[in-house]
Amino acid sequence: MLRSFRVGNHRSFADENELLLMSAADDRSVVPVAAVYGANASGKSNLLDGLRFMQRAVTQSFSQWEPFAGVPRSPFSFRTNHVVAVPSTYVVEIVADGIPWTYGFTVDNERVLEEWLFSYPEKRKRVLFQRTGDEYSSGSAMAENRAQLKVIQGLTRPNTLFLSAVAQAMPEMFQPVHRWFRESLILADRRRSATSVVAGRIREMLLRSSANEGVRLLELVQAADFGIASIEAPELLPDSGARALPPLVFDHYGSEGVVLPLEQESAGTIAWLELLPEVLDALDRGRVLVIDEIDTSLHPLLTASLIELFQSEDTNSRGAQLILTTHDSSLLGTVVRPDGLLNRDQVWFVEKDADGTSTLYPLTDYKPRNEHNLERRYLGGSFGAIPKVDFLRLVEAVRHADQA
Repeated sequence: MLRSFRVGNHRSFADENELLLMSAADDRSVVPVAAVYGANASGKSNLLDGLRFMQRAVTQSFSQWEPFAGVPRSPFSFRTNHVVAVPSTYVVEIVADGIPWTYGFTVDNERVLEEWLFSYPEKRKRVLFQRTGDEYSSGSAMAENRAQLKVIQGLTRPNTLFLSAVAQAMPEMFQPVHRWFRESLILADRRRSATSVVAGRIREMLLRSSANEGVRLLELVQAADFGIASIEAPELLPDSGARALPPLVFDHYGSEGVVLPLEQESAGTIAWLELLPEVLDALDRGRVLVIDEIDTSLHPLLTASLIELFQSEDTNSRGAQLILTTHDSSLLGTVVRPDGLLNRDQVWFVEKDADGTSTLYPLTDYKPRNEHNLERRYLGGSFGAIPKVDFLRLVEAVRHADQA
C-alpha cells in the first residue's frame, strides 16, 4: 500500500513534489485509484519515472551498479546548478506487513548523501537506520544488531543504498520494505512490450491450472466486446522439430472456423490483453500497479471499467491500488458513469512552467461549485494542465509549407 511519494530534482521536477494517496474523507485510509492529468510533455511520465528509479535503486544498486560509476540519476537539466550541486530526493510512505514505514534517500551524481528508514508499529516511531554520507546511526530497537549492521555498513559502497545491501543479510527486519519495492510495486512499461511479450504472458495464464486463470482471462476478453469467442495456446509437439512455440490463435464469433494470430488483432485488443495479467496480479495480491497513458488504444468505457475493478470492494478486497496517467477527460465527468467515476481526492494535475519545470497539484486545491462539470471545467482550463494550442499558428505553419 502506497500512502505517498515525494520526488525532487528528477527530470522535469526541479523542486520537490508529492503525490498523496490519503483519502480526504478519512485520513486513515488510502485511495484505491489516483489519476494524473496533464498536457503532452508536461511531466506525467517523469513523475512515474521517479518512482521507477527509486525501485531500481533499492533492488539493484548493491548488486548491479558499478562501484566507481556514480549514481545514474536524471537531474533537472535546464538549470546548471541542478545538474551537479542540487541533490535528487526520493521518499515513500508505505504500509507493508500491516505496519507504516517511511523510507527515503537523497543522491547526487557521485554518491548517496542521505538515507533513512523508519517504521511506526503501534503508531510509535522506530528508527531502523539513518545515514549521512558514511556516518550511520540507529535507534534503541536496533541495539542488539549494531555489530552486524556495522559490518554491512562497511560493505556498502558510497553509490549504493544501504537498504539494498542490508535486506540481503538481515531479511527479518528490512525485508518488508525491500519486498514491497521488489514485489508489491508493479510499474507497467507498455512502450517496451513487444507483441511476443504480450503473447507470452497470455500463454502463461491460459496454461495455468490454478484458480482457473485461463477461464477468467477469456471471460474478461469476452466481456470487453472484442468479438473473441476463444483463445488457444497450442503447445509444441515433441516431434515437430520447431524451436519456437506456435503463436496464439483467436477464434471470433461468426468467423466459421477462421482464426487470427495476435498480430492481426486490433490495437485495442492487444492493449487490453497487455494490461490484464498485471491488473489481475495486482488485484489478487493487493499490489500497487502504475500505468502510464492507460487510455492508449482503449475505449473510454474500457478504461473506466479497469478503474472500477480497483474502486469496487467486490473485485478489490486485498487493497490493491492503481496509479495512472491519462488524457481521457471523460473519466472526470458523468458520461461514462452517471454517478461519477473518480473522487476529487483521486485526481491530480501536472503542469510545466515556461522554464520547463513540472509542478504536481491535486484537484482538491480547487472548490468547483458543480462536481458534474469537472470534465468541462478541465478542458476549459479552470484547473490548468492542458496544452496551450495556438490554432492560428498551426494554420500559418501549414500555409508556409504549401508555399515552400
